[in-house]
Amino acid sequence: MIADVKARTTVTVVLAMFVAIICEVPKASPQSPLMRREIVRAGPATLQVTLRGKGEPIVFIPSRGRGIEDFDTLSDQLAQAGYQVILPQPRGIGGSTGPLKEITYHDLASDVAAVIESLAARPATVIGHDFGNRIARTLASDHPHLVKQLVLLSAGGMVPRSPEMEKLTTQFWESELSREDRLRAIRQIFFAAGNNPPRTWEEGWHFEVARAQRASDVRTPLKEWWAGGSTLTLVVQGMEDVVALPENARRLAAEFPERVTLVEIPHAGHALLPEQPEQVAKVILAYLHRSAGPP
Repeated sequence: MIADVKARTTVTVVLAMFVAIICEVPKASPQSPLMRREIVRAGPATLQVTLRGKGEPIVFIPSRGRGIEDFDTLSDQLAQAGYQVILPQPRGIGGSTGPLKEITYHDLASDVAAVIESLAARPATVIGHDFGNRIARTLASDHPHLVKQLVLLSAGGMVPRSPEMEKLTTQFWESELSREDRLRAIRQIFFAAGNNPPRTWEEGWHFEVARAQRASDVRTPLKEWWAGGSTLTLVVQGMEDVVALPENARRLAAEFPERVTLVEIPHAGHALLPEQPEQVAKVILAYLHRSAGPP
């Protein structure tokens, strides 16, 4: 109870701070920085990586069964604001290859570590959404010298979802559904009431990859990744998330108040990025600006 009150107090204070400083965030230029592609070898994996912009490096890790395209809008905004955005496609998606059988979070974190070592040449800010923030936290635990700070979007792990939602998510990942049933499930699982999935979320699912990622959940104990090492961390949490329940983010902030900043986003579910893109970008840019100064 005390931890919960402390976490809620932290949220209130942090929101007030962000309201005060968002107006100071550097404005994005009207032109998008040039894009290039690189191939990085990471042990048994070969990763296709997209890069844009120059400046402090920011590495992105997408959610379960999804590709880096989910970060198109956010990464473009950060590149325009003066950062270098680095987007490695996960194993099994796009041009990235590598074993999926018997993997753990540590294997996938090693992939991202190889990308940072090869392309960033200095510690990077790492942004992970959903499953991606589990890999980001594992990366910060296993390779702390490569991570400057974490940004976690939809941070679950400790507080379980309801039995009904667990059943629905399992059905979504493991069953063959009609287009109509799948779209209905996407709305129920990932989006807050009244928020409609964009076309990019009706499509872009990689179910074989997702099933391998789901299997890696049970092979990687919570204690090995929950804390995210000792890294400074921003948690951006949808208040209507029924998959990664907001109580997870509040517990993380209460457990590590000296280094974890929590901001809750109203009228956003688990998808978060397509639901409240401008608010999420403002919060992240404000945090980067406050913690590190202008890029």
